[in-house]
Amino acid sequence: MDRPLIGVSTYLESEVRWGVWTLPAALVPDGYRRLVQSAGGIAALLPPDAPEHAPAAVTRLDGLVISGGADVDPARYGAVRDPRTGPPAHERDAWELALIDAALAAGTPLLAICRGMQLLNVMLGGTLKQHVDGHTGDRPGVFGRHLVTPVPGSRCAALVPERASVPVHHHQALDRLGSGLVATAHAADGTVEAVELPDAAWVLGVQWHPEMGHDPRVMQGLVQAASPVAS
Repeated sequence: MDRPLIGVSTYLESEVRWGVWTLPAALVPDGYRRLVQSAGGIAALLPPDAPEHAPAAVTRLDGLVISGGADVDPARYGAVRDPRTGPPAHERDAWELALIDAALAAGTPLLAICRGMQLLNVMLGGTLKQHVDGHTGDRPGVFGRHLVTPVPGSRCAALVPERASVPVHHHQALDRLGSGLVATAHAADGTVEAVELPDAAWVLGVQWHPEMGHDPRVMQGLVQAASPVAS
């Protein structure tokens, strides 16, 4: 069976250092590549580009991952910036929203992770809570863990049927759900931890970071949906 080509959106950073060089770079944590490959896919990185190029990019892919990262610009969902919200990543927001829109239009299987899930919600008219406590690690740069409970009968529960401990690191969360989205997993405090579009092609958003753990099931679900035999 041919391995499906899975696009992964990337960060865009103004200063990254390797060796003697400090330069702008488009990059993504290596966990995404490893998770796609271990699940049976081929990873292709998608750095920010002109939004009008997103449909052409998506047509070349079998599946799409929108990765985690910086806070979504509150202007995207009509909110006033909270002082605790991080600086905007305008170019990345525009590109990833266009990728999501193109994937939904084309029926391309889509896995949206952390920030990606928040962008999916915003793309569909939803809003975000700009700050929640208790969903990061104990110190900067360290992922926390907490339990998530899937909703029985959902796509999420088909992949992760049990109450599971997952790696997390976010201070924002979904508020009002976007059009058509259904919450399909929750944390103990009620925070939405997964969403999906039941009436669409394979679309799943997770608030946790599967690329930082050892559980490949969510990515395996995307790769299976993106495989030629599944289409």
